Amino acid sequence: MSFAVAPSITRWSLQLAGGMVVLATLAAYHDSFAGPFVFDDFASITNNPTIRHLWPPGGWLNPPAGAGVGGRPVANLSFALNYAISGSGVWSYHALNLLLHGANSLLLLGLVRHSLSLPALARRFGPAALQLATGGAVLWAIHPLHPASVTYLSQRTELLMALWYLLTLYGFLRGAAPGAPPAWLAVSVMACALGMATKEVMVTAPLVVLWFDRIFVAGTLRAAWRERRAYYLALAATWLLLALLMVGLSERGVGFGFQLKWWSYAGASCYALFTYLKLAVWPDPLVFDYGPNVVDGLAIAPFALAISVLLAGTVALVWLRPRAGFIAVWFFGLAAPASSVVPIVRQLVAENRAYLPLAATAIALVLGLHVLSGRRWLFPVLATGAALGLLTDRRNRTFRTELALWADTVAKRPANWRAHNCLAAALTQAGRLDEAITHYDASLRLRPDLAETEYNLGNTLLLAGKISDAIAIYEAAFQLEPWRADVPTNLGNALVQAGRPADARAYFEAALRAAPDLVAAHQGLANAWSGTGDFDRALVHYERALHLDPELADAHNGRGNALTHLGRSAEAQAALATALRLQPDFAEAHYNLGDAFALAARPDDAIPHYEAYLRRRPADPTAHHNLGTVLAQVGRIGEARARYEEALRLKPDYEDARSNLARLSPSTAKGN
Repeated sequence: MSFAVAPSITRWSLQLAGGMVVLATLAAYHDSFAGPFVFDDFASITNNPTIRHLWPPGGWLNPPAGAGVGGRPVANLSFALNYAISGSGVWSYHALNLLLHGANSLLLLGLVRHSLSLPALARRFGPAALQLATGGAVLWAIHPLHPASVTYLSQRTELLMALWYLLTLYGFLRGAAPGAPPAWLAVSVMACALGMATKEVMVTAPLVVLWFDRIFVAGTLRAAWRERRAYYLALAATWLLLALLMVGLSERGVGFGFQLKWWSYAGASCYALFTYLKLAVWPDPLVFDYGPNVVDGLAIAPFALAISVLLAGTVALVWLRPRAGFIAVWFFGLAAPASSVVPIVRQLVAENRAYLPLAATAIALVLGLHVLSGRRWLFPVLATGAALGLLTDRRNRTFRTELALWADTVAKRPANWRAHNCLAAALTQAGRLDEAITHYDASLRLRPDLAETEYNLGNTLLLAGKISDAIAIYEAAFQLEPWRADVPTNLGNALVQAGRPADARAYFEAALRAAPDLVAAHQGLANAWSGTGDFDRALVHYERALHLDPELADAHNGRGNALTHLGRSAEAQAALATALRLQPDFAEAHYNLGDAFALAARPDDAIPHYEAYLRRRPADPTAHHNLGTVLAQVGRIGEARARYEEALRLKPDYEDARSNLARLSPSTAKGN
């Protein structure tokens, strides 16, 4: 089949169309760069060790299975590039996400323009191909569903997959033209391979290209195969790469082996597809996290019925009007892999999955308006675009802080235990501890058997000074998941704070059985041994912690304190000096170094460290007493008296301070 000659389009017209798409995208996302890392960003980016170095490539080629980039090395490489540019600074991640979204919008513009100039469509749409493609690309670029992919940084996977998917189709379309250089088909195959290494949804690309060829270019499947057999074999070969990358899929929380019945997933899939279609037309309410349980039981019936009708309509449309049916094939072909084939258990519904399927609805709207109203299609498109742009700008504001994002999610999905958990974590970080505890309690009411929530609640209770409540919560979490190392570690720390170091030891030892090199457990056990006066055993674990992490100021401080009690004064002073070098405002290290100098009969050296400690902890009567003692030793009797008096004011029954104050003669004090 020959290609029609496209209407004459000047370079200036193309540049203007591309500029409109770019400007609309920038206007919608101009204030999106401040959004922090949230939710899956921590696993994919901030806690992902494989993106720390670009060379050797063995790191980013093998992303962690449990992260959102598991089995997706191309996406992982993009994060490694960002890390090389800005480390943990979010600006470069946002910049690349927006750049990718802009590139996708321009690719969609080019793909639709060339498609509408094909013989199958040129008679109806050819004269307005550029304008229609521009309108559709703009509506898609600024749709308020897209912050879930563009502003939410770890959904880079969706943006990159869309880039390769669109480039696969665009390369085919350009390469299938008469006399076109074969390089375009090579670009299409290479893009398809990169897409397979980016996200699993790319699996449908070879089939969608083949169907596009059959409908708009070759006319029949037989002709498509006869004319481009080598090309389709090369496209099919990219499935081998995807199959290789999908080894160990269950380790990524994907599949049916997670207490998920197939009928439950089928119901959730119908709900998901219905939600994406509904939000494409009416983007409200937009929800960041729908939660693990979206719909069940008889509630799935209306969604299952609606999707069944739509699928039946798609089949009929493909049979009767295949050109019009291609848009439905586009939507379901892209939405289906994540919503019907392999369950993604943690998130059965996620708005980012509507990113590229939404292009079908945007193009369908523009073409439908053109068919129904002729040249008057432009005005409703402009009005729709203005409304969508304002909604996108407002949605981006929700992503500016974790607190705002999770508060919005809880308001819209109050039965989502995970959203309450994440909101509580954000409230804890903001210092709003009582509110955080309320939301952790709400999360536990919705999902009472989750150790992670109890662990987080225990941490917040500890910060709030509710030590006994924290201990009870940690104990419950430990009973649920005794194999974890973090829960018994924090439980042990809480028991040490409660003055029960002997009870704490068993929990630290349990943590070390689970994770023998856990630094926090070694340090906690050392603190527990110190609390019971066994400084020799404490020293062993402080030194093990420092072997694992030489920059740990807390462990240097604890080691110095243990050495002081063991009479190894010079070593103690060196250890405490190291703690202060690492953390100059470390109050406890100042106090312990003051003690070390005092025990070594160096009161002049002890004084500044006690004073530094008291500037940060002015209500500690023991520190006032100890400072008074070294001041008296150097003859600064008046200052010593003042310190003893302050110690007694803070602790009226402090007999040592009263006794030492009595020993200072008034005449001596007056002379000072």
